[in-house]
Amino acid sequence: MISTLDGQHGAPAEKKPNDRALVLLARVAGCEPLIWRRLTVRESMWLHQLHDAIQIAFDWFDYQTHEFAIGNTRYGNPFKRDNIVIEDDRDVTLADVGLATAGMALYRYHFGEGWTVELQVEKTEPCKKNFSPPTCVAGERAGPPEDCGGVEAYNDMLACIKEPHTEIGQEWIEWLGPEYDAERFDINAINKALKERAKHEGKKDGE
Repeated sequence: MISTLDGQHGAPAEKKPNDRALVLLARVAGCEPLIWRRLTVRESMWLHQLHDAIQIAFDWFDYQTHEFAIGNTRYGNPFKRDNIVIEDDRDVTLADVGLATAGMALYRYHFGEGWTVELQVEKTEPCKKNFSPPTCVAGERAGPPEDCGGVEAYNDMLACIKEPHTEIGQEWIEWLGPEYDAERFDINAINKALKERAKHEGKKDGE
């Protein structure tokens, strides 16, 4: 199931005349075979909107805490504790944080399970007329199921479901549900959810 993420966030950033499109390669670290997505996004979009797009692209549900690490700065749900400072990702755009210049970033999700998505800026290009990102243009394999236990548990899960005759294999299959397919990558469903999310934000902007 693809989540449209109905959480309350700010309005989408407006397109600027000199706005650029960024082509991002997003890879889930530690998973074999590799799980990845290629996304086109607008440089003027808010950083938290990139968070939303990543959640949708990997079919996660935004149940847990997240953060971006770009250079020496961390962005996400803002807080200060000891020597840790996380800036609010609702207050900055991809241009503000210099993502194109940095060329790469880390997106961390569900600190208890330790998911990391490696983000690489593959190229920048002028926004074409009627450019409507974020859009998923390529990818492979289903995202790791929410709350499956982290990278090690996920890799163990893949091995277990190949042996459905075993007790643990059957337990995983029942937990995942009959529709789960680790090899399935539904680009149409992802882009439909991204489009619905954009419409949802547009409606809030008009309220």
